[in-house]
Amino acid sequence: MVNSNDVPSPCVSICVLDDEDICQGCFRSAEEITEWFMETPERKQEILEKAIARRKESSPIRLG
Repeated sequence: MVNSNDVPSPCVSICVLDDEDICQGCFRSAEEITEWFMETPERKQEILEKAIARRKESSPIRLG
């Protein structure tokens, strides 16, 4: 049995979904959040990578 703690959850307890159902705390989709505890470590890693990309896309550009 795979331990669900193999990949730590990115949850930061700021659970607010935007209009596209993306959490503004962890940047996972509502579907990804719901499925997190049933996923394999490999799939969790994929979800984390997508969440990181979403966070980067949503961050304002900082100059200087």
